[in-house]
Amino acid sequence: MGTRRMRFSRGLRVFSLIAILALIGAMSGFIFSARSLELAGSLELAGGPRLVSYEPLPEMDGEMCQWVPASAAMSAAAFRLPAQGAGEAAGGPQARPSDAEVDEVAKRSPVRVIRDPNSAYSGIAVDPVRNEVVMTDENLFSILVYDRRDNTPPSARMTEPKRVIQGESTDIEFQCSLYVDPATGDIYAVNNDTLGKLVVFPGDAQGDVAPVRWIAPPHTTFGIAVDEEKQEMFLTIQDDHAVVVYDKAAAGDADPTRLLQGGRTLLADPHGIAVDSRNGLLFVSNWGSSNQRTRPPSDVQWRGAGRETWPVHRNFSVPGSGQFSPPSITIYPIDAKGDTPPLRVIQGLKTQLDWPTALSVDPQRRELYIANDTGNSVLVFSTEQGGDAEPLRVLKGPKTLINNPTGIFFDGKNNELWVANFGNHSATVYRRDAAGDTPPLRVIRSAPLEDPAPMLGNPHTVTYDTKREEILVAN
Repeated sequence: MGTRRMRFSRGLRVFSLIAILALIGAMSGFIFSARSLELAGSLELAGGPRLVSYEPLPEMDGEMCQWVPASAAMSAAAFRLPAQGAGEAAGGPQARPSDAEVDEVAKRSPVRVIRDPNSAYSGIAVDPVRNEVVMTDENLFSILVYDRRDNTPPSARMTEPKRVIQGESTDIEFQCSLYVDPATGDIYAVNNDTLGKLVVFPGDAQGDVAPVRWIAPPHTTFGIAVDEEKQEMFLTIQDDHAVVVYDKAAAGDADPTRLLQGGRTLLADPHGIAVDSRNGLLFVSNWGSSNQRTRPPSDVQWRGAGRETWPVHRNFSVPGSGQFSPPSITIYPIDAKGDTPPLRVIQGLKTQLDWPTALSVDPQRRELYIANDTGNSVLVFSTEQGGDAEPLRVLKGPKTLINNPTGIFFDGKNNELWVANFGNHSATVYRRDAAGDTPPLRVIRSAPLEDPAPMLGNPHTVTYDTKREEILVAN
């Protein structure tokens, strides 16, 4: 027993010593961690990168392309141009190609071209003054005007528009949405990229004509809605996770009158927008990506310097604050501004939201129509719904002809619902209360039925998948 007690005592002393050493190590680690956090904080203030969290990627099924690192000795010019002379041995520095050589390469004809020769409808609205339907074409950079009663026969190649606004003088590029003044027929078209202008044309404009007025809103403006009672124009800003409000008659580089931006707004890559002036509500559709922004000091020069209603842009993002959330519809008071939280949020699996791109509202019946882009559907909600709610109605199926809808318009005068389908060169019109796999009342097409829609919208980068022999294009 004495020997066991002695061994037990020695073991207890050894265990105690190990515990004390572990405690000292833990305290050292805590001190080091505290210092690390302090340094991380200083990095954040300095705008430096920091690791916030990570998670392992799920296992991928199917074939994977083998990673082949680029050779430091090779360049793109080596594949395009002949050798520059004897002084350039293998592995040596590559000389910059001459202007003549670059010009010669530029003259080469492509083996083949992937391009859509037809108009691709993106935004849509009805002109009640002229009984016309107006559509933006994000592929050929035009605005197309048709008779509202047009109906393309299945055997016809297309329906010719009554008028086309197109050309360099128009300042039209990548116009993703539009608004038609119900009193005058004036057309407001939003350029999402490149030119960065919101252009205004009279309702009877056609050809290569200059806009009668333009506004220079923040970059990546997408959706447009107007409160006619207060003569205010609402715009969504994708990159800035913001909504700006202008006087409807604003022009040039005018300042917005209000700004809705901040973490509490839950705006996240906002696209579509609609206003219900009768019931005092503002609706915004969000794709889900966002990050936090910090307004820079007053001495920093940027486009929003000295403009309190100008949204803080991407250059002033908080490092490590980016996140992806499920798509949503956020609902606010119509006069919301600043970092105002929404009254309600429609979000969740039951909603079926999948890239909700455009919105239109029926204020009399209090119904909200949603062009659900990658869901290939139209979703209808009550304007009083919130949470993970099921739609009141869903318009979806092969008979509907709905394919990647990016524009939607409720025509209260004629009780019709219009949808612009970016995925099949068509605009389709339905009864106001259509649901399920219901065929459209009429169809307007810009191409033959059998013509595919490449859906190339502002392509940036391209790569080739050698395993699947596919070309991947980022739009």
